[in-house]
Amino acid sequence: MSKRWPNWRRVKLHRSYTVAEVAELLGKHEHTVLNWIKNGLATAGDRRPYLILGRVLVEFLRTKRTEGRCKCGPGEFYCLKCRKPRIPAGNMADYIPLTQNSGNLRALCPECTTLMHRRIGRARLEEMKRILDISIPECARQLNDRTDPCGNCDSKGQEEP
Repeated sequence: MSKRWPNWRRVKLHRSYTVAEVAELLGKHEHTVLNWIKNGLATAGDRRPYLILGRVLVEFLRTKRTEGRCKCGPGEFYCLKCRKPRIPAGNMADYIPLTQNSGNLRALCPECTTLMHRRIGRARLEEMKRILDISIPECARQLNDRTDPCGNCDSKGQEEP
């Protein structure tokens, strides 16, 4: 199965393509290319066989690929269920460190109460703290940091014979 939007870099700018050639080049069905023509892909003339200029095809694919994207503003998370950027419920988020320099912010969507995530670098965490109430959970203690024995071991008051 091919990607949703094909790689526009495969198209040669100074070449004309037929519908079948575009379909073969990009790994799509000919009907898909004809639908693109119906939805605004310009052809060289209005007669069949349609000829599509390479530079026009590249421009069409690049704009279609970025058309539905939206950037989240400061303090916004993208809710996958609502399909919109949202400010978290109560302006609260949790920071979960993943590496030494970055982590995830986790918050609830105010509309549908779905968990939303946003990747953030440690350097930008202070900037986000001015906008949101961010809690950083304490790390769980490691087993080798403990002075008392593990709860799963048999060493509670038993001595070896």
